[in-house]
Amino acid sequence: MGTVDVEQALSRSPQEVGRDLLALPEDQWLERKSARIAPRDLAKTLIGFANADGGVVVIGLHDGQVEGGEDDVKRRNGQIQASFDFCVPPVHVKHRLVDCVDDDGSATSLLVLEVDSSEVVHANRRDEVFLRVGDENRRLTFAQRQELLYDKGQANYESRPLSDAGFDRLDETLLGEYADAVRAPDSMRLLRARGLATAEELTIAGCLLFAQVPQEFFPEAFIRVMRYRGRERGTGARQQLVDDLRVEGPIPNQLLLAREHMLRLQPVRKALLATGKFGDVPLVPEDAWLEGLVNAAVHRSYSAAGDHIRVEIFDDRIEISSPGRFPGLVDLRDPLAITRFARNPRIARVCADLNFGQELGEGIRRMFEEMRDAGLNDPIYRQTAGSVELTLLTEPVGRRLDARLPERARAIIAALRQADRLSTGEVAELLEVSRPVAQRELAELKEAEVIEWVGKSPQDPRAYWRLKPV
Repeated sequence: MGTVDVEQALSRSPQEVGRDLLALPEDQWLERKSARIAPRDLAKTLIGFANADGGVVVIGLHDGQVEGGEDDVKRRNGQIQASFDFCVPPVHVKHRLVDCVDDDGSATSLLVLEVDSSEVVHANRRDEVFLRVGDENRRLTFAQRQELLYDKGQANYESRPLSDAGFDRLDETLLGEYADAVRAPDSMRLLRARGLATAEELTIAGCLLFAQVPQEFFPEAFIRVMRYRGRERGTGARQQLVDDLRVEGPIPNQLLLAREHMLRLQPVRKALLATGKFGDVPLVPEDAWLEGLVNAAVHRSYSAAGDHIRVEIFDDRIEISSPGRFPGLVDLRDPLAITRFARNPRIARVCADLNFGQELGEGIRRMFEEMRDAGLNDPIYRQTAGSVELTLLTEPVGRRLDARLPERARAIIAALRQADRLSTGEVAELLEVSRPVAQRELAELKEAEVIEWVGKSPQDPRAYWRLKPV
């Protein structure tokens, strides 16, 4: 749910507003707080929203009940001033009071705090930094804080006004569909409220989302879908490319069309269907590769002008490459623990409103679950100096083997399944460890007869490791 849904609830009658707000799930953009919350504790939530994508805090709802809160004027004033008194620098917050009826039938009011996504990183008086992730506020480590500072600089890019991108560039049909999706009566007012337009022109995010041809301004803002015959790309006369499609237009339309191409080109096998006839069965769950596609479009670096999103489909895997390093606080050795921060919060918000994603922050976890439910290997993430690469393998996982191996060993095996062969140096780089540590991990796998070393001598520069043939 997004802020528009909160606005709908806040517009109800005093008898209905509390009930409707309690019915909304807490998520990336909404949190409910008791009227008794101390301003110092409230500041953590305000900081979390400001450091992420913004959001709404409703004070006076707690444990499924409508409390209200106007009886304690001093505390309410403290809550209103929390963004100044306990946030460094102060968080930009708009507040309003909404009339309601509490569970005893008495007239009271709710305090509604609307927090904007900030261009800087905020902390509390103890110099603690929080980030909104899903429905919780996480305290960041020093290293995560430094990464957030870097990402904040990139997030400012999409909010810049775009010269010459007037409203005559808009795809009116797509914008109308978006306004209908969030039940907004005025589409232009919606664009400005979401930071997608100024009084006279579109912002970068607004252009990418709703211009008829964003590629006039951003030539590399497209998705390229490629299908290869077999398992290798090949080169020259041996190149195995059989389909190469360029998907342009605004981001929502790109996602819909790219999905259609991927459904047609995805790796399949023949199997007996519920109809009693044989037909094509996908080898990779659609929910998994679609999540990867949406993440690439939503979180890519649009300021990286020299590259585009690539979807490469082979008989045994799907690879998705997105320009820009992983947005957020990342340890790729444990993808399920990734703390999310949207490089493009406005684009992320619109795509969530259009149901391209659910509650932000849980997409990677859902991707892992889909692959595991299908009995397949976990998704493989690889980060280069300028891109993030996701690989979804069609190969069933060796459950017994993976269950008894430590985390680093599983990472080596997954990488070898993808790359076929790796040098010791490449394994060290993959694990982000020293060469001696990588050698020790490889030696243990070799002793377990899981992998083998191929080379002419210990000094052979072309030596490599590979999975041991079954």
